[in-house]
Amino acid sequence: MDVKDINGKHVNVPMMVTTLIVGTFITILNQTILSTAFPTLMKAFNISTATVQWLSTGFMLVNGIMIPVSAYLSAKVPSKWLYMSAMSTFFVGTLVAFIANSFGVLLIGRLIQALGVGITMPLLQNIMMSIFPPNRRGAAMGMAGIAIGVAPAIGPTLSGYVIDNFGWRFLFGMILPIAGLVILATLFFFKNVLPLSDPKLDIPSLIESSIGFGSLLYGFSEVGNDGWGDPIVLGTIALGVVFIFIFGYRQLHLKEPFVELRVFKSKIFALSTVLGTIANMAMVGVEMILPMYLQIIHGKSALESGLTLLPGAILIALMSPVTGQVFDRIGAKRLAQLGLFLLTIATLPYFFLTESTPSIFITVIYAVRMFGISMVMMPLTTNGMNALSPDMIRHGTAVNNTVRQVATSMTTAVMISVLSNVTNLAKPAASLLKTNPLQYKQDFFGATLSGYHAAFLLAAGFSLIGWILAFFLNTYAMSQEVTIKNEKKVKA
Repeated sequence: MDVKDINGKHVNVPMMVTTLIVGTFITILNQTILSTAFPTLMKAFNISTATVQWLSTGFMLVNGIMIPVSAYLSAKVPSKWLYMSAMSTFFVGTLVAFIANSFGVLLIGRLIQALGVGITMPLLQNIMMSIFPPNRRGAAMGMAGIAIGVAPAIGPTLSGYVIDNFGWRFLFGMILPIAGLVILATLFFFKNVLPLSDPKLDIPSLIESSIGFGSLLYGFSEVGNDGWGDPIVLGTIALGVVFIFIFGYRQLHLKEPFVELRVFKSKIFALSTVLGTIANMAMVGVEMILPMYLQIIHGKSALESGLTLLPGAILIALMSPVTGQVFDRIGAKRLAQLGLFLLTIATLPYFFLTESTPSIFITVIYAVRMFGISMVMMPLTTNGMNALSPDMIRHGTAVNNTVRQVATSMTTAVMISVLSNVTNLAKPAASLLKTNPLQYKQDFFGATLSGYHAAFLLAAGFSLIGWILAFFLNTYAMSQEVTIKNEKKVKA
């Protein structure tokens, strides 16, 4: 495939795509790699659970704020230098975290990392959709799915192994040389492939977006610690909703919007984004709850619980390129229907897990879930983007990633809330602890198990809703027809 950059120069597509995928992989891996390191970090810096949680909360806030900004930056800054700047920022943040001698410095490093990560993933999707024609985008995005789907899945496993054998600093140290190589490869193999314009930076939109998404993400991230009744939680969520409404209203009335929300006028894009988000919610919810179940109910170590989920991560890595090629042939509708059906039926058995459920059974049904997700995530993203004109793809990627980021935060909060509330409602009376300690322990264990069952049932509910909605997807032919019409309009 002969691809030219915006200056008419030849693009080495395999090397550029490899650079993109490797860079995005390590930035996404970085998001989940600290999940099993919190106890170690609490001990190392003598901090509380609420304090260490800021390594995730702060990262998510900055990352969520940067994603909408990516649409503006990708039109303003040449893609080569934008990607290099994002990866260099990520490298600096990783280095700061690696040499941190206090929790404050470590947190600063994480926040710097998030500035870069908020740009890399939308830019990956934007570039892949731009350099590949519609009939090859499925396979291309399937390759990208290796980074987007596998990195979060192997994060806890890798983190557990590194913590047990090398210490927490190596979590950052092992990423540094890879990030350095990606920056070097960007110099040689990256080209400016995204067309540039001269959009004006609408400062009020930037402020509204930052306050809106920042407040909303913060509010949901604190639900697990403070509960739904906490005034700060409710206040920040309400503030976020208000500013997002103001932000949305402004975008619809600007001649050159900061983020083009009119992408939702495309029914194909809107439904594809909703379905992809639902699949992501079901995936993230179980990825968060299942390791806790394995460690608390089965008594497994962090590494052991991660290894239980590893085959699923390997399966999505193998299947993402395959499902991408299948999408190019048959479209998203049948893939989404089958994938969301598998996701639903493989989530339901978690409702019946006990303390004696064999680990191999948990591993197998988790792998089936990931097989279903491989049919949904990237094919639906591609399907939605194919419905947009080329000049709208950068806005589509920003909107798509922002919706997923907010939905992921909401899912985490709701799942933890359901788990905690059901456990508290079902736990035995404190008086039983004095009269029959053994019975109290058994009943409390059962209450905890009921909490996990309720959380898993909620994840199954997400999947079931997605499966039903998949029947309303437009056919592939219509999607391709819209794509061709849009491209003809731009050329004309």
